[in-house]
Amino acid sequence: MQQQQHRQPELVEGSLPVFVFPTELVFYGDDQTSHKQVLTLYNPYEFALKFKVLCTSPNKYTVVDATGAVKPQCCVDIVIRHRDVRACHYGVYDKFRLQVSEQSQRKALGRKEVTATLRPSASQDPASPRAQDDERRMKEQNTDSEFFEQTAFQTESRPAAGGPSLLTVLLGLVCMAALMLPTLGEHESTVPVYLHLSVNKKLVAAYVLGLLTMVILRT
Repeated sequence: MQQQQHRQPELVEGSLPVFVFPTELVFYGDDQTSHKQVLTLYNPYEFALKFKVLCTSPNKYTVVDATGAVKPQCCVDIVIRHRDVRACHYGVYDKFRLQVSEQSQRKALGRKEVTATLRPSASQDPASPRAQDDERRMKEQNTDSEFFEQTAFQTESRPAAGGPSLLTVLLGLVCMAALMLPTLGEHESTVPVYLHLSVNKKLVAAYVLGLLTMVILRT
């Protein structure tokens, strides 16, 4: 009897409340710092949740980690970047949908929609009641929008590594050659005296070669 009281009730698909902040994303064309926004997804429940981010216009946004999991009574930040800031997109309302489900299930237990819009400037925010009514009507017109997965943009795009540049390789070869030359003061060498290097110059060559090695290994 006691086990039945602690047993988690079976959740109906779409009935689980989803807690997301903020509920609206506003990007400004003249403010580059606003092109990156953060959605915070909260999990106040006693069980872990997995989430998926869908969007009506996935080509306009980059969602870092569009899928993931949230531990019980924890939260996770989802970074969204506007990657197509153009005047033709001003005033257009897009939507993000966050779907959550249990770790062991596929059905969406809950969903929450967040509107996103691009405006020319923060000084042009709709402040009058009539402008706010027009904005509300535009949002309501998008209630039946089709959502698409953000799988192509789960992580921020990074330039493909093309290996070390030719200049880096040549500079490394020069440093290696400098280390192989005789040190200043050696008399038994057949190398001309003007090619003899001091200890300080060799130390500099060794230091530069170490830096170049780190650069090459990272690429």
